[in-house]
Amino acid sequence: MKIMMFAHAGSLNRGCEAIVRSSTQLIKSKIADARVVLASERPETDRILDKVDEIHDAKARPVEKYSVDYFLSALSYKLKGDESYALGRMHQNVIRQIPQVDVCLSIGGDNYCYGEQPGWYEIDRRVKERGKKLVLWGCSIGEEDMSERKLADLKLFDLILARETLTYEMLKSKGLTNVRLCADAAFTMEKEELPLPAGWQPGNTLGFNFSPLVWKRNEASREAARALIRHILETTDMTIALTPHVVEEGNNDYELLQEFEREFASTGRVLLLPDHLNATQYKGYIARMRFFIGARTHATIAAYSSLVPTLVLGYSVKSKGIARDLFGREKLVLGLDQISDRDRLIAAFEEMKTEEAELRRQLAEAIPRIRQMSQKAVDYLCEVAG
Repeated sequence: MKIMMFAHAGSLNRGCEAIVRSSTQLIKSKIADARVVLASERPETDRILDKVDEIHDAKARPVEKYSVDYFLSALSYKLKGDESYALGRMHQNVIRQIPQVDVCLSIGGDNYCYGEQPGWYEIDRRVKERGKKLVLWGCSIGEEDMSERKLADLKLFDLILARETLTYEMLKSKGLTNVRLCADAAFTMEKEELPLPAGWQPGNTLGFNFSPLVWKRNEASREAARALIRHILETTDMTIALTPHVVEEGNNDYELLQEFEREFASTGRVLLLPDHLNATQYKGYIARMRFFIGARTHATIAAYSSLVPTLVLGYSVKSKGIARDLFGREKLVLGLDQISDRDRLIAAFEEMKTEEAELRRQLAEAIPRIRQMSQKAVDYLCEVAG
């Protein structure tokens, strides 16, 4: 069986890397003849994915002005209000791979949380036009993200795998019958333990991840995060390991965390992990932390799956849904509007510290079940693919 993963932005987002890496491992562990093709918008960043069989350039190509395609696109839109021709030309790098594969997996997790996606809608339509199986793999979608156009696209899928119950319940409420509940594949991802850096306290180091995505959506959150770091340094003897997880241009955790490193360098208890590690190596460090505080979902998944008590600086349904599936409620997840409140941040940290042993116990109980849910996704895939 040949499976193409598409809607992948590249592995400089270590969460995207974690999805591809862990999903490929899960698929190949259960489907003996599986070959995985990755259609990537940044293929040069994906050479680290050694279990992927093929990597293809999936960059969208703009229609060149005054070309034949330009005039045909304009004519199609003017006569029929149809943008399919233009979108088909723009996404030809992905579309040309469709005849060569058996199943197409739209990956990325939260891709459908960011407005309309006409390019992916067109790819989805072409997949079904070719008679291939179409699967939305491990998604999170909020009620606020839905539209009539998006719902029409979702109805095309042979299978939608929701990675947490909030998304699952919302999609079912929209009348979709092709939805199954699983968990994010990254809960099963392996780790690689590199030597600990200078200043790391074994058993007493807290990981801290913050992102430009969160800061740009709530500009006051950076000052609240700074206050939380100061509180941790003043009231505990822990080392803080600043932990980047996305290092893309314009969306680079490392650059933002460097500011915190410089500000608190004189304490001797703040260190910054490198920006060139892969997802398994970051998980190797996160797994040896006492606590973790993070804005990037897959950094928090690395912590949860390593039984590390975690405070999530959440900004979408995925964070709340994952916490609910782990703890039965939205435990230690602060929404976008809450993370600019320094007192609330500090109170949540203190709650996590007080409940450290109980949180570890609950995670130890929940994670085996969640990993089984991750593996169940491949069973559902096999049912659809025959």
